[in-house]
Amino acid sequence: MNRHHTWAAAAAAALVLSLAACGGSASPPSTQQTAASEVFTYDTTAPVMVDGWDPATEYSDGIIAMSEMYETLTRYDPATHAVGPLLATSWTSADAGRTWTFHLRHGVVFHTGRPMTAQAARAAILRTIKLGGGAAYIWGAVKTIGTPDPYTLVFHLSYASPLALQASADYSAYIYDTQAGGGSALATWLNAGHDAGTGPYTAQTWNKGQEFEVTLKEFPQYWGGWSGPHYGKVVYRVVPQDTTAAQLLRSGQVTFVEQINPSLWSSFKGDSGVTLVSSPSWQNLLGQLNVKRLSLPLRQAISYAIDYQGIIAALQGAGVVSSGIVPPGLFGHFGDLPGYSYDKAKAAALLGQAGYGPGRKPLSLSLTYTQGDSNEQVVATIIKSDLAALNVNLSVQSLAWPTQWAKGKSSDAAQHQDIFMEYWWPDYADPYSWFTNLLQTENPPYFNLSYYSNASLDRMINQVEPLVATDKPAAGQLYRNMQVTILQQAPMLFLYNANYQYAMLSGISGFRVNPAYPNVVFVYSLKP
Repeated sequence: MNRHHTWAAAAAAALVLSLAACGGSASPPSTQQTAASEVFTYDTTAPVMVDGWDPATEYSDGIIAMSEMYETLTRYDPATHAVGPLLATSWTSADAGRTWTFHLRHGVVFHTGRPMTAQAARAAILRTIKLGGGAAYIWGAVKTIGTPDPYTLVFHLSYASPLALQASADYSAYIYDTQAGGGSALATWLNAGHDAGTGPYTAQTWNKGQEFEVTLKEFPQYWGGWSGPHYGKVVYRVVPQDTTAAQLLRSGQVTFVEQINPSLWSSFKGDSGVTLVSSPSWQNLLGQLNVKRLSLPLRQAISYAIDYQGIIAALQGAGVVSSGIVPPGLFGHFGDLPGYSYDKAKAAALLGQAGYGPGRKPLSLSLTYTQGDSNEQVVATIIKSDLAALNVNLSVQSLAWPTQWAKGKSSDAAQHQDIFMEYWWPDYADPYSWFTNLLQTENPPYFNLSYYSNASLDRMINQVEPLVATDKPAAGQLYRNMQVTILQQAPMLFLYNANYQYAMLSGISGFRVNPAYPNVVFVYSLKP
């Protein structure tokens, strides 16, 4: 999982790196007071809290732990394909989607002990809007927020927007105690390894840069209560080596493994002590093509040159072929879009239009992918081989995410890559984040690392979310038109849609994949 590593403001990331860890040591958390069966150990390939502890601006893998500590007004339910209650118990909209009223749950307290009221929730949302980090754009339509009583929030919007859906977002929708820092600046207090949420678990220790990185403990005053079997602690253990992760699972030293290579995952089949989970996700691997260097025929040539079925075969079940940018199961997906398939003859003909290809002068290109991701490495190797057959020399660089991202958005265009490989997933159950982040005109570039600009597409992007709130069929048609546009213009490669391949100890009930919250395990819902 490496879409956003360190995507919050650079200043916030620097602050995290400069702060001392919050207590603890690099040794395993003690199980003397909490039975081993009550400790849920989540094995992840990379550090979780690398992007800051501030729930307003975190925009990376911190979602995995923050979803245990923080809650949102609503939560998307994949069974009903709609949002359900969480901190808000009900809501209504009026004025054609321009006014939203949320009724809040009574009896909720923050981990700081303060009550969660409408005034406190309003303060959190306004702070998130002011900071403008992470996915704060989800509140972009908000003009004012009223609090007519301690448990009612009334949002007045400048334009229609699907606010109940946006309030379920996996980033920047958290409700938190803005007074948690006391006399200290809130961001400083949070980034020392504290939390100020309402969730079932609260921060216990943070061992920055260590294998046992984060430990959360149960919050006794959680509004959901603790009757019945629950995990009392959640531990995030960083294990970059797939073989080590597999050994730890087999020996029962970890409860859940987020990612191992497909061959190792398959090796658990028939093991009664391990449950395997394979589930479609809303996460896809993309290759942003540098439109400043690559003409349309060259971009189309690259799109035709790739053996997508070969990639799927090599991933052994970890991916499926894409149709457009929106994954199956998500609103805005269409399985009949005019996409690209492997066609070496078409690729050669298009390369020839630009003076390259077999029997002509070679074309040299560069590709970057994120260090440590074995699936990305497999894809990069296949692309390099496919292009080599067409007299295209692809230089492949495996870079730490901060280095890769800094190179892609550098003010020096000479630093830019020709193909920028990364994962993407939605900020809430809607395709909007792909378009507004990756394809809308940006100057200077930040997420749009194909450096693509299309005024017509920009207008469509600006029109779509009001339609989601007021005319969903029209919004769906607009998402289709937008995808047809980008397929014709080819500013990026749609390499595959990810299938989650999780492995966990047997005997755990209540586990359910929710694609709106990628790689999040809602541990409170599990029964050991």
